[in-house]
Amino acid sequence: MNVGILGAGRIAVTMARTLNGMKEAECYAVASRNLEKAQKFAVDNHVEKAYGSYEEMLLDENVDLVYVATPHSHHLEHAKLCISYGKPVLCEKSFTANAAQARELLDYAAEKKVFITEAIWTRYMPSRKMIDDIIASGELGEIKMLTANLGYELTDKDRMLRPDLAGGALLDVGVYTLNFASMVLGDDVVKMTSECVKTDTGVDGQDAIILTYRDGKLAVLHTGMWADTEQYGIVYGTKGYLIACNINNIDVIRIYAPDRSLIREVKVPEQITGYEYEVLACKRALAAGELECGEMPHAETMRIMEWMDALRKEWGIVYPFE
Repeated sequence: MNVGILGAGRIAVTMARTLNGMKEAECYAVASRNLEKAQKFAVDNHVEKAYGSYEEMLLDENVDLVYVATPHSHHLEHAKLCISYGKPVLCEKSFTANAAQARELLDYAAEKKVFITEAIWTRYMPSRKMIDDIIASGELGEIKMLTANLGYELTDKDRMLRPDLAGGALLDVGVYTLNFASMVLGDDVVKMTSECVKTDTGVDGQDAIILTYRDGKLAVLHTGMWADTEQYGIVYGTKGYLIACNINNIDVIRIYAPDRSLIREVKVPEQITGYEYEVLACKRALAAGELECGEMPHAETMRIMEWMDALRKEWGIVYPFE
């Protein structure tokens, strides 16, 4: 499978490194609005083709899948462009800047009968099934609550502070905590309580979120771009709890007894970067003629986007293009 990368920024470099380490896919092409930038990217990252416009790459009949690696604010435009050329799309998270854009994009893909999925890598990783299996085994008893946090010092990244690029902590890192809650506890949320502290530019700098589920379970989440956190996802049951270390790329799962003694530790499989799992999921879905990935169905993408819209509404954060 030949993959074309749309956009030549930092995250595109990670995808190129991933593809270069895979046998099942090739890092075939990269496109930028600047040909020199694309050519330098291609040389630095061992990419066969470099294009100075997105349209040129999309005309290449050898491109089997396009990875959209541009800012959130441009996902709708760029993914729709890919679909208009009939190219399947793996679109970086967050899927779009808001739920209305997500619905427009998914409807367009359905109309054109073109595959698209969200590149929220935690949904595709082996660690997800590992956690699901531990919970299903009953080892933790009845699950009652979870906490999750993800924070980095990211204020040196200009896009994170810019409302016009859909900046802020929520769409970039908070989305991981929301997905962790959704993967473990599901989506039957009856109440969402939250607070955020804004940056000088008006986007969210750090957030605290509580999700209350119909059956009484709670998810307590915090995220931010001003300070690093330990990045744990903790699932609490009546017979013990587990800690998923590094929740946006889980490397180890520790299971504890109620007295806080460590029962066992489970390590996840070795990986290239972790991005390979979403690429492999796309390849399987395309081979099967599917228009979405079972690991991250379109309905789940929409639900998370709607949650983030509701949070931003509560905080009074509106992007200039909305």
